[in-house]
Order: sequence, then structure tokens, then C-alpha cells
Amino acid sequence: MSDLYQECHRRVQEAQGTQPLATRLDEMIVHDTLTEDDIAFIRSLDYFFLSTVDPTGQPTVSYKAGPKGFVREKQGLLTFPFYDGNGMFLSAGNIDGSGKVGMLFIDLETPRRLRINGTARLRPSTEEDGYPGAKLLAEVEPNAIFVNCPRYIHKFQRVETAKHVPDENGEAPLARWKRLDAVNDVISKSDKAKVEEAGMLGLEELQEDFEAGRA
Repeated sequence: MSDLYQECHRRVQEAQGTQPLATRLDEMIVHDTLTEDDIAFIRSLDYFFLSTVDPTGQPTVSYKAGPKGFVREKQGLLTFPFYDGNGMFLSAGNIDGSGKVGMLFIDLETPRRLRINGTARLRPSTEEDGYPGAKLLAEVEPNAIFVNCPRYIHKFQRVETAKHVPDENGEAPLARWKRLDAVNDVISKSDKAKVEEAGMLGLEELQEDFEAGRA
């Protein structure tokens, strides 16, 4: 038996009459070491969903993406990058504050999904790490790994890679929202230079871009 279930989970399981099933599934599918099949599935994807909590228990969930195989495994640890975002660093800050993470790897075309709970730590990204454009890296030590039944996964078809994923040189287009006057005084010097070249955007124009999928 793993330590996946706490008293709160057992109470709900008992109330729903599912405790024997939950116990059996824990015994059958929950593991704490990545298998070759787990690793192959993770390497096949270019996105996942990350859940974190801050030291007070306040949660947040974010979508992380990159080139195919951007989540890497080495000696049982998973590593993924934090690229340029909105500067809030909620997930990164939560990792720094509590270290508790949940990772949902999901293939919406197959469909298939894998869930991983673990403990993470942050470290700087260096050129040797091979993550061009990454600001920080997170290293995750899994403690509970398990597959989920895919029956409620809606099936979608992949269209294209997001244009803002950094290329092999770490370069990516400027986020259009950074061209708003409301943030011009607080963005980085390098972003300001790009805004001067591209020009400012009005809020209504940006909203039209979002609605048209041009952001």
C-alpha cells in the first residue's frame, strides 16, 4: 500500500462504498518509480498540467508546454522548464514554498492519461541543461504514479505547436499583451525594445486578437 490515501479520502470512499475498490487499485496500479512505459509516454507529449500549493495550502493549476519531450527523465527524476510568462511565477513560487506538485500527462487524441504526485525543487537553467529560453528548471521526485481510466476524456485532434515555444536558440515572438500601454513601464528592457519595434496595441485590438486566436 502507498500513502496516497489520507483519512479524508477514506471517509469519502466509505460513504460512497468504494473503499475496497480504492484499496485494490492502490495495490494494483500505484507505484513510486517511473516505469519504461511511463517514461515513453511522458516523452511522447509536448504539454502537461501542473498543480501546486503555496505554504498556506492555496492551490493553483497551470498548463505547461514546450517541444515534444520537454519533460525529461534522468535517474528517476523528472525535469521541466519554466519559460517566459507573465512574471507572476505562481507555480514556481509554490514549488519554492512547499515543493508539493501534481502532474497530469494526458493524450487527448488516444486518449490516455498518467498522474504523478511528487516533491519538486527549483534550480537555475544553464546552457548545459539544453533548455534554450528557460528561466528556471523544476526537478520532481515522484512518490505516487498511476494511470487513470480514459473513459471521460473527450477526444481532440492536435493542430499545431504554439508559436511562442522557444526555438533551438531560445528565441520566441513577443507576447502581444506586452504591447499594451498599461504594462509598458514594468516590462523588461529587452521587451521594451521589441515593443518599440512592433508598436503598441490597444486593449480592444488585443481582445479581438484573443477572440480570433491570434494572441
